[in-house]
Amino acid sequence: MTEMQVTPSFRLAYVPGVTPGKWARVWSERLPDVPLALVAVEAADGEPTLRAGDADAGLLRMPVDRTGLSAIPLYTETTVVVFPKDHWLAAAEEVTVADLADDVVFHPLDDTLEWEQLPGRPAIERPATTADAIELVAAGVGVLLVPQSLARLHHRRDLTYRTMADAPQSRIALSWPEEETTDLVEEFIGIVRGRTVNSSRGRGQAAATPAEASATKSAPGRAGGAKGGAGGAKGGAGKGGAAKGGASKGGAPKGSGKPAAGGRATAGGRARGGSGSSSGGAAAARRGRPKRRG
Repeated sequence: MTEMQVTPSFRLAYVPGVTPGKWARVWSERLPDVPLALVAVEAADGEPTLRAGDADAGLLRMPVDRTGLSAIPLYTETTVVVFPKDHWLAAAEEVTVADLADDVVFHPLDDTLEWEQLPGRPAIERPATTADAIELVAAGVGVLLVPQSLARLHHRRDLTYRTMADAPQSRIALSWPEEETTDLVEEFIGIVRGRTVNSSRGRGQAAATPAEASATKSAPGRAGGAKGGAGGAKGGAGKGGAAKGGASKGGAPKGSGKPAAGGRATAGGRARGGSGSSSGGAAAARRGRPKRRG
């Protein structure tokens, strides 16, 4: 009986506010044969999901307990304050913690910001979730500080927000079980870090075809052969030039193709001795003797 082949898949958990869509699109382009399952979890459930093996990796908010988990920080979010549109803070372009001294500031149980000291006035009771705190803000009871992605996630027409200049910020990290650093995990690490297909360490790396490998291997040989051929041609031209020069300086009449009678071509290209030598005639003239006719 033939065993059924199990199609590999990759499960990615993500917490509220994180949008993994852009990375999921790249994944589907590079690994179309490996389905990517997106698993939405609450902020407090991110680590337990990975430890229980219910996801291969997760996009979580830091801090991440590194006991048995690896984590790579990806980006830092801007913190904003959410309030009703008719609140006096709407006139400000940017808000500071000191500006909230007289306001009730909600601190929900799933708060993702790490405060050394809470700003503003504390609420009588902490809301259970960020969504519950948003409802209280809409009722005009107080204001809420959250990462900008959460403000967009819980957008309402009657609320707005402004950037906080001096508030803690939330960081997003890619995390996975340390002992489960598989090829697919490496592939997703490459995607979130912006690696190209050729630089990726995972199974999505494009391999060179036999024809491409052969062309790459033979390219240096072709280049070397062309270079050697050019050198040989240059050498041949040099020898040819020397022979031509020797012949033209040997005293031969133009167009005759051979030296004058009695002449002998030398390495310098001059003819020695012989009645046809022009240097012999000059010497005879200097001694006062008439030049013999040939």
